[in-house]
Amino acid sequence: MRLNALLNLDIRSYGGASDPHRHDFAQLVLPLKGTLAIDIAGREQRLDAFRAAFVETGAPHSQAGDRANRSLIVDLDLASMDPDVADRLVARPFLPLAPAANRLVDYMSFVAGGGGARGDQLEHWLPLLLDALVQAPARPQSRLAALLGQIEAAPGRSWTTEAMAERTAMSVSRLHALFRSEFDTTPAAWLSELRLKRVREWLATSDASIAELALRAGYSDQNALTRAMRRATGLTPAAYRRQSRAEGPLR
Repeated sequence: MRLNALLNLDIRSYGGASDPHRHDFAQLVLPLKGTLAIDIAGREQRLDAFRAAFVETGAPHSQAGDRANRSLIVDLDLASMDPDVADRLVARPFLPLAPAANRLVDYMSFVAGGGGARGDQLEHWLPLLLDALVQAPARPQSRLAALLGQIEAAPGRSWTTEAMAERTAMSVSRLHALFRSEFDTTPAAWLSELRLKRVREWLATSDASIAELALRAGYSDQNALTRAMRRATGLTPAAYRRQSRAEGPLR
């Protein structure tokens, strides 16, 4: 696949229901935060961390976001893509987001939020993302969906592995097995990643103090958050906030 298949990459937020519209390029909608209801040619789905959408060139579509949503939007030239990949995307406009795809989306959202991606980064990232999307098999509703929704709504609670297992009425070992099967990670690692993701969002969109955000996300204090941020991003919370705001408000 050639790099010129990618026309634009942006992070956007959506408000209330939009009027149906079309455009002369294809588009991937990859949720980063919250949920987004999207209708593509009369087929409606709700997008979240487990489901993305592909909008074919010229397809009528509309969307309605919740009060706090962000998505990575990738505009594509369908004619410049590998025909097999393009055919698979057209045939299945609603795509499950496997762990590999989620990690690629998180990586590029971080890079894009910091001032834009370089051509060499996009050249390697886009083919990997498309391969992860078209290869991901459809799967039934996650047995962890209800638990994940509760944690995402209140990441600052004391979510021990035992507490998670109790919420799902399963043993700790079974909970670990499900997290390994569905996300290739442990419950504790998934929670840590979620908390860091929430803090990054809050740093970019609110003026709350770093100490307040640390406690809101479940860290014992600001120092604990700073250590976690340095390990994950190489930046302190204050430096991340400055970098994330360099490009101005999201559209």
